[in-house]
Formats: sequence, structure tokens, C-alpha cells
Amino acid sequence: MLLSGTVIADSTTILDDGAVVVDGSQIEAVGRRDDLRDRYPDREERTYDILAPGLVGGHLHSVQSLGRGIADDSELLEWLFQYVLPMEASLSSEEMEIAAKLGYLEMIESGTTTCIDHLSVNHADRAFEAAGEIGIRGVLGKVLMDQRSPTGLLEDTDEGLAESKRLIEQYHGAFDDRIRYAVTPRFAVSCSEACLRGARDLADSYEGVRIHTHASENRDEIETVEEDTGMRNIHWLDEVGLTGDDVVLAHCVWTSESERELLAETGTHVTYCPSSNMKLASGIAPITDYLERGINVAIGNDGPPCNNTLDPFTEMRQGSLLQKVDELDPVAASAETLFEMATVNGAKAAGFDRLGALREGWRADIIGLDTDLTRATPLHDPLSHLVFGAHGDDVVFTMVDGEILLEDGEVLTVDADEIRTQASEIDLALEEYRDQVTEA
Repeated sequence: MLLSGTVIADSTTILDDGAVVVDGSQIEAVGRRDDLRDRYPDREERTYDILAPGLVGGHLHSVQSLGRGIADDSELLEWLFQYVLPMEASLSSEEMEIAAKLGYLEMIESGTTTCIDHLSVNHADRAFEAAGEIGIRGVLGKVLMDQRSPTGLLEDTDEGLAESKRLIEQYHGAFDDRIRYAVTPRFAVSCSEACLRGARDLADSYEGVRIHTHASENRDEIETVEEDTGMRNIHWLDEVGLTGDDVVLAHCVWTSESERELLAETGTHVTYCPSSNMKLASGIAPITDYLERGINVAIGNDGPPCNNTLDPFTEMRQGSLLQKVDELDPVAASAETLFEMATVNGAKAAGFDRLGALREGWRADIIGLDTDLTRATPLHDPLSHLVFGAHGDDVVFTMVDGEILLEDGEVLTVDADEIRTQASEIDLALEEYRDQVTEA
């Protein structure tokens, strides 16, 4: 297959009359359209306005999709313990699968081809199956919570780790290695020392398994960890083994100088979630400082209840503008920087090689966008448009591993209308439950 259009191969390489040749699951060639037409005359050609690498969501909660809009105007710990966690606990296995499908569907429709997904304590296997069916690439993990957890999510430490081990053996490398595992403690507030140390031991037992947790998102969270341990959050995570180049920490909004030095020294990955941090009034992560220190920073939407959208283009725009305001510097967090966070940096955090750019021999994760829009006219700079002007619904083509998942705006692997209908029916069933939570 030959895909042609304006090719944004990476943050610095743009071909106005370009093309990408796909062979199986890999990119065979990238170059000028006329040259590649001559070299591959028998390849089927499809033309799009812009072709770009599939975007990487560095921190997401697909299974919270049914909670979109239920906890607006709340701070983090209230939002989490009074609304979102009780909702997660209420979901049956079938409902959890529909929730996950709804999240993955939104990602595929809006240009996210890889996600680092923080699931829930229960029914994680249903999310793994949903991801495999839809075809998204992902690093998924069952949540571990063995303290300060609501009824239905509090779990015995050893039982939670044993279930994680079972899921690793069943799903790590599944679906042609599109799906990998991350051991996923919720955060230090809801995980005992034994749980956190067990997470490290478990990840070390398997090649390529990562660790994914939240850290230093909110000042109340940090105070709680200090009261429990006598240590700052990142120092505590380091003490129990949860730093390193196989660890992805979401947020890292409130970090000290010594914690930032530790993140850089250990090669720990950070995921920036600007919309979530703004909506929950958590603060502004010091992303410019992290990048200057050489810390790898990805970008993510977080979950629908603390963002309301899984649109990755919105996140790039918000992420850049927020840093410019925080630094009072219009040069901070350029379009190139945000695009790298959403592509190659995210791929590095997820642990997938040859991913995040359109290059010969790299994985064929590609998206195509429509620019026949008033919002895209005139189109002086395609990369600027992607970061500051594009929306997820501009995506008309999504490919993962050379397989077309979205064509002409229609998902090919599942019945999207049926998923939306099922999700709406579950939502109606949850209305009484949400009313009870609100009254409480």
C-alpha cells in the first residue's frame, strides 16, 4: 500500500508531496510521492491531506469512560474517592468491557494508536480482550489497591499481585505483541509498602514488563505520603523500587529539586496530563524543567471524568499553551516539543522500539487527517496545525501494525454504533447509583 499526502515524518521532517509505503506491519519506504510511485508502480495508493505517526497516549483510564461528566468541579481526592472509585467498583465484568471498548474506540477515532492504560482492580482481563479486538497498541495493567480503598476495590496484597502475575502470563506480548503489561499500583496513598515492593519484584520477573503509577499529582496526596512514610513522594517510590527506565509516573506536578534530580538520574519517564491537572486544579507540572534535565516526558489525556475527552490534539494544544503561560515565555513548549511528547517520547515511555515516527523499517502506525476545513485555512505550517488547530474528529484514517482500523472515519474492527448504544444503556442503569453517591 502507498499512502500519499503531506507527510509529517517527525517533528523536523515534513514532505509536502510525500508518500509512505507499507509492507505488512512495517514501513517499507518514505519519500517523495512521484519517486515512490515510480519505485512501487503496483501498490494501491490512498491519498490523505496529512499523514503522521499514530499518537501515543502516555497515561489513560479507558475503563473510566462511563464516568465522563459525573464529577466535575471537584478536587483530586474528593473526585477519586467519592465519585470515580465507587463507580469503578460498581461495574460488572460486561460493563467494564464496554467501558474499555468505548475508551479505545474514542482513541482510534481521534488518532491515538498506542496507549499506556491504567485499568481498574476488577475485570482487567475484559479490557485486555477489548483492546485486542479493537486493534489498538497498548501497555495495560490491572490496578493494585490494598489500603485506603472503597468497598469493592480493596484487595489483599498477595491476591492482587497473584492476579497481576496471571494477567502477565496471559496477555504480555499478546495479539501479535500489540499488547504488553505494566504492573499498576494506583498510587502510594492506596498501596502499602509490601504492595509497592511486590510490584517491583513482579515486574523484574518478566522481560519487558513496565511499571505505571501516579505520583505527586496533588499537594494533599503528597502530605498523606509524607505522614505515612516521612518521605517526599518520589523519594518514597525510589525507596520501594518504583523509579527507573521501566517506570512511567503520571503527573509529577509537585516535585522538589532533589526529586527532579532523582527522576533524571534514574531515567524515570513522566507523563504530562495538562487538561486533567487544570480541571482538578492540581497545578502545572514543571515540564520545561524536566525536559532541560533530560527527563523523557510523554503526554496523556488521563481519564474522561477528569478531562471529558480523549482527544490527543486538544492535549497537545493545552500542554503547550499552559507551559507558555507558566514560563511567561512564548518560546516554551514549541509545537515540535509537544509533537515529540505525543509520538517518540510516548513510544519510549511505553517501551516500544521503532515507533513514533514515519521511517523505513519502523512500525506502520499511521494516521491520516482531513484539512478541508475552515479551521485549517490557510495551512501555512502542517505541524503547527496538528498541535494548535487540529481536532480528533479530523482523523479519517488510522492504521496500527499495517492493519487499517479506521477508514473514511469509520471503524472497521468493531461495530462502533453498537458499542455506543451499549454504553448509553449502561449509563442509564448507573443513574440511580450516581444519584446515591451525589447525595452521600
